[in-house]
Amino acid sequence: MNDRVAAPSLGLDDDIAWPEDAVEVARIGEAWGIQGGFKVQPFSGDPQALFCTKRWFLRPAEVQPGAAVRPGAPPVARLSAPRTLKIKNAREQGDTIVVTADGITDRNGAEALRGARVFVSRSAFPTPDSDEFYWIDLMGLTVVNRQDEILGTVADLIDTGAHSVLRCVDEANTERLIPFVSAYIDSVSLADKRIVADWGLDY
Repeated sequence: MNDRVAAPSLGLDDDIAWPEDAVEVARIGEAWGIQGGFKVQPFSGDPQALFCTKRWFLRPAEVQPGAAVRPGAPPVARLSAPRTLKIKNAREQGDTIVVTADGITDRNGAEALRGARVFVSRSAFPTPDSDEFYWIDLMGLTVVNRQDEILGTVADLIDTGAHSVLRCVDEANTERLIPFVSAYIDSVSLADKRIVADWGLDY
């Protein structure tokens, strides 16, 4: 992907290459205050990816054709192309993050970003502990059981609150939900793109 950003309106950087390893991590929400602050809704309960870099990459919100627009509603992500945003400050506030950024100085500027999709470079993520994994790294891994039977490929992760669950789909389109906890997961090898689970084909 060789997208380049342009048009430094809204205080957004120009001439910055879109990273090959960009990962979507959040959406921009409503304006916060009158000095350009805005709220961000992270996709993860542990939003460290948003704090690990001062440069965020933005894409417009995906608007479905025919979607209703409420009269008088604020503009939604007036971005026509990818953009980058230099973050000045980001802090957690409840289940959202309050952010200020260079060039976004008033409420109108913040509202213009509303709905934008936030990406960061995967290479900027903090290094996880040896027993921790980013969900993006688990996607597409092959899951086998102790008998070396293929249970499927990781298509998604479901957050139940207590723990995550692997949603695996095999070639027959059979779906299996496997708790991503040590009681059922024997090993994870990112290098081999393989997860070994204590799980049966008929579970």
